[in-house]
Amino acid sequence: MDLLILLKALILGVVEGLTEFLPISSTGHLILAGSLLNFNDEKGKVFEVVIQLAAILAVCWEYRVKLINVSKGLTHDPQSQRFVVNVLVAFLPAAVLGFLFVKAIKMYLFNAICVATAFIVGGFIILWAERRAPRHARVQSIDDMSALDAFKVGVAQCFAMIPGTSRSGATIIGGMLFGLSRRTAAEFSFFLAIPTMFAATVYDVYKHWNLFALSDLPVFVVGSVASFLSAFFAVRALLRFISNHTFEVFAWYRIAFGVVILLTHYFGIVSWAN
Repeated sequence: MDLLILLKALILGVVEGLTEFLPISSTGHLILAGSLLNFNDEKGKVFEVVIQLAAILAVCWEYRVKLINVSKGLTHDPQSQRFVVNVLVAFLPAAVLGFLFVKAIKMYLFNAICVATAFIVGGFIILWAERRAPRHARVQSIDDMSALDAFKVGVAQCFAMIPGTSRSGATIIGGMLFGLSRRTAAEFSFFLAIPTMFAATVYDVYKHWNLFALSDLPVFVVGSVASFLSAFFAVRALLRFISNHTFEVFAWYRIAFGVVILLTHYFGIVSWAN
């Protein structure tokens, strides 16, 4: 196995894990990193989806007690049943739209310029949302969410199908605008990521099964382990950060990063491949 390929897998795994749950778009960063590392062919795109699943497993581990308790209470506990229904209700809008339009999205929107533009627009939306979000949130806990609250967050997640928008950003900021507290919106975004990314991984692996070979296993293992560990760190860091900070720093990061991408493309400093 080529050590350079393994190094690329390690870098992409770290990028994925650190960005999956922050409102800065893991897909956008992976597209840009894959372009720089020349790791953006069809197999590379499937690799990116698989390491996203590893990041989701970090959330499953972080919230394992909650998930185990929900599983145990499914048959008799109304709170556990409501939690599962809410996650499924939130999952459905993006699942339907993704199934219908995933090919067109990947064909026309998975490129550096689209990502950079979405970075900038998303950054300004976060700044606007932080000023518009209710000062006193109506929903202080995931267990207090209604099915309508969950559906609204699910609709917000649909915007994340545009690469560079950020799935976590769309759901967290959308949740805040709809009356969820900052922590509740973040945690529900984490839980919503579980079925969303599992479905995306299964679908992509099924559609591109012919691209895989046993020799690819070390690449996927290295990328997945790096993604899992860095995501575990990022989730804990984000929860600590939002306890006394807004998301404005991420907004300014998005805007600055998007401008850099557009400028390097315009002046030919970096040749961003599609």
